[in-house]
Amino acid sequence: METKKKKDTISSLSTGISILDVIVQAKKPLKITDIQEETKVTKTNLYKYINTLMQDDLIFRDENGLYHLGSKLIQYGMTAIGNQDILVSISPYLQSISEHTNNSALFSVPTFNGPVIAKINRSNQILNIGAEIGTLLPPNSSTGKIFTIFADHQKTKSWKEKHDISEHNHAEETKTIRKEKIAFAENPLISEISSVSIPILNYTNELIGIISVVGFSSDIPKTLQDPVSEYLQTMQSKISMDF
Repeated sequence: METKKKKDTISSLSTGISILDVIVQAKKPLKITDIQEETKVTKTNLYKYINTLMQDDLIFRDENGLYHLGSKLIQYGMTAIGNQDILVSISPYLQSISEHTNNSALFSVPTFNGPVIAKINRSNQILNIGAEIGTLLPPNSSTGKIFTIFADHQKTKSWKEKHDISEHNHAEETKTIRKEKIAFAENPLISEISSVSIPILNYTNELIGIISVVGFSSDIPKTLQDPVSEYLQTMQSKISMDF
């Protein structure tokens, strides 16, 4: 019987993956002492691994010193699989919105680094929306505005600090977005391409996702009075109720 040859591997990479596995299996944020206890990595080396993983957004350290899985892992996961429950549930809505508006409809999920695109329903229009699945959207996008206002404090704290965001600087817009549950943005990624977004909230008003309509600026609404805006607000209420 032929003996299977052992392939060369990098032990340090396996150690880094084992740290991620510990957080995954715990199903909750962990202290560094918890991680050390499970991995048996010396404290000096563990800090090096932790710093490297944080630098690459594979893990995230919150204000209480607890370590969470990072947004890069969510990007990888969303890119690798498109059949998660929430994506399955949201897909028919994205298709309806895309067909109704004749524009691309995106679904983004909130992460510690900001909103990440998890699903795209493209329109028949030939245009570059400037983003793909796994893209981290910026604060000046309509998606970014919704994230800033509706995501929980733990997720937005470092985001606001990193991008120097203060709701006081846009008090009127913030007040309107919070009340009307819709945000507008012109040319956030590419010239002549604009967007409008709505938050998807669960029964506790937790932000579970953001739906955005993206297209040529001439086709995207800019005011609450636009019929498309009114349609999206109706959809926001309906979809959130379903979740």
